[in-house]
Amino acid sequence: MAKIPPGVGPRFPQVVVLFGATGDLARRKLLPGLYHLASAGFIPGYRIVGVSLDAIDADGFRSIARQSLDEFFSRKLSDADWETFAQRLDYVPLAAGASVLREAVERAEASFGGECRRLHYLSVPPNAALPAVQMLGEAQLVERSRIVMEKPFGTDLASSVSLNQRLHEVFAEEQIFRIDHFLGKEPAQNILAFRFANGLFEPIWNRNFIDHVQIDVPETLGLGKRSGFYEQTGAYRDMVVTHLFQILAFMAMEPPTALEPAPIGEEKYKVFRSMLPIQPENVVRGQYAGYRDEEGVDPESETETFIALKCFIDNWRWAGVPFFLRTGKRLAEGQRIISIAFREPPKSMFPPGSGVGAQGPDHLTFDLADASKMSLSFYGKRPGPGMRLDKLSLQFAMHDTGLLGEVLEAYERLILDAMRGDRTLFTTAEGIERLWQVSMPLIESPPPVRLYAPGSWGPKSIHQLIAPHAWRLPFERAWRAPNPLGS
Repeated sequence: MAKIPPGVGPRFPQVVVLFGATGDLARRKLLPGLYHLASAGFIPGYRIVGVSLDAIDADGFRSIARQSLDEFFSRKLSDADWETFAQRLDYVPLAAGASVLREAVERAEASFGGECRRLHYLSVPPNAALPAVQMLGEAQLVERSRIVMEKPFGTDLASSVSLNQRLHEVFAEEQIFRIDHFLGKEPAQNILAFRFANGLFEPIWNRNFIDHVQIDVPETLGLGKRSGFYEQTGAYRDMVVTHLFQILAFMAMEPPTALEPAPIGEEKYKVFRSMLPIQPENVVRGQYAGYRDEEGVDPESETETFIALKCFIDNWRWAGVPFFLRTGKRLAEGQRIISIAFREPPKSMFPPGSGVGAQGPDHLTFDLADASKMSLSFYGKRPGPGMRLDKLSLQFAMHDTGLLGEVLEAYERLILDAMRGDRTLFTTAEGIERLWQVSMPLIESPPPVRLYAPGSWGPKSIHQLIAPHAWRLPFERAWRAPNPLGS
């Protein structure tokens, strides 16, 4: 595996305290991600202390880590790199208490023989987050530390404010990194490059040229083992507040004064401040047939597994432009797209039957999946006699560059940014609280859930929500296959 030049990663060695070290997220993403960052040379030195409810020792944790790499690590696993990684793993059962955790961290720090930093990653359910924070406070592991928090950040405005207050009793705001893995994806960051580095698109990125925007994240998966969590959360709290609104901010923000955390955070917050409250009449809630039969679900549950909504940003750039958001479980396809629909020409000179306008407006589409793609659709003449028009598209995929192997996965990038203290891709307390504030009309008066069939696109009323427009998914055409020479 190629090593990374010095200066890309954090300046100091890192002690990572991983709460929930034996859980699903740690096994699927965090342990493989930490292994890649370490083995590729992004981190100058490291020790990882796992913490969880499981009564195992360090060797047991190493065994779990090896299993997770064998199952979920997508790159080549080197025996030499694994041995190095395994030697740097330690474990403390949660029941052992704060003093034992402190001793483990001090042992890890002593191995460096110099200055280091601490990164506490809380891969735990929401009800376990504050006890973990309190444990870190009792262990006196706050100094020289940063803490990564998983979503959701509260369930409404009051709980969000309370959570932030409790966090600030132990950690300062600049130490807290609220993670949204959507913003760690290469294509999400490519939105910033696309918008602000190209003179072709920046002048038309406003209400005068853009008709509406869709952010569409359907999932084919069901609940898995998350029924207990999901029943208390639902699709809106699980996905919209913590993911889709963050993507919306990247898409809608004004140009920051610099590509740095503070200016970008300021512009994102301006978007949230400009959002109008989410009105229940602009929301469709759904629940897939059979959800109430899932283990751990209330037989009379009104929890939504699907949500679609229309929202507005009431500022100079976006006044009157509707933003349509949709996400849900057990839907027809798994996709992650932003689709920007441009306004159609004010008058057509083409004769009836020519095909102009028959396939909707021109679209710019970002695929937010790990294999980054973009597409610009437009009308062009069909070869042959007469003037017949077809919808054409220009497409770009990361495969075409030959650089796909250099792409960091979302969690890898965000862990590295947290180690470096770069808050660009993380959310702030005030931003989260503002989003809960605009969400309160919906939370206080949610519309009834409507059943939909698994494998569909959600309740039929979603078409009334978006009318006179249409949902972009399913696409009128498939993404083209990647260039075999570039893959």
